[in-house]
Amino acid sequence: MQRKFKPGDRVQALDEALEGRVTGIQGGLVCLVTDDGFELEMAPEALVRLPEKPGFSVPPGTAAAKEAGGRQAPSRKKGKKERFGPAMEVDLHAEKLLPDPRRIPPSELLDLQVETARRQLEFAMRKRIQRLVFIHGVGEGVLREELHTLLRRYEGLRYNDADYAAYGLGATEVYIPQESF
Repeated sequence: MQRKFKPGDRVQALDEALEGRVTGIQGGLVCLVTDDGFELEMAPEALVRLPEKPGFSVPPGTAAAKEAGGRQAPSRKKGKKERFGPAMEVDLHAEKLLPDPRRIPPSELLDLQVETARRQLEFAMRKRIQRLVFIHGVGEGVLREELHTLLRRYEGLRYNDADYAAYGLGATEVYIPQESF
């Protein structure tokens, strides 16, 4: 599944220590300006969208509200999914991980997919990302079972099948409790 970004989104590189803001999309690449002021182009698969920093709203009728022009942040009800923030998506399909997946034996491919899942899970834990979706496909279920075996090794993680409407049957959603990491 291709990640969609729009100008203004805050993003972070998956395998590098950099964050920035999207300035546009050009030729399938995401153009961004890092927090250090560097302009870069990166593949959408190498980025994850970050939640905006929380702001505060000014109560209406106060002096501060009048100074701010009477504007305040709109209040929204948070749904069940929204309270966890945006999910980081990791596509484990062979063609997303390798330029020519036919050149690698199936057992080595499975090892690469599980190792990629482990690295991305640990990255999400370090960066305090609360939700992670692994897109593994349906197939014969071997990768799904290996992924679930990996997830059972981490104490406190919760996982289940991802939203069917968004991912179909081939994805697992992981919830990372923030108080334990």
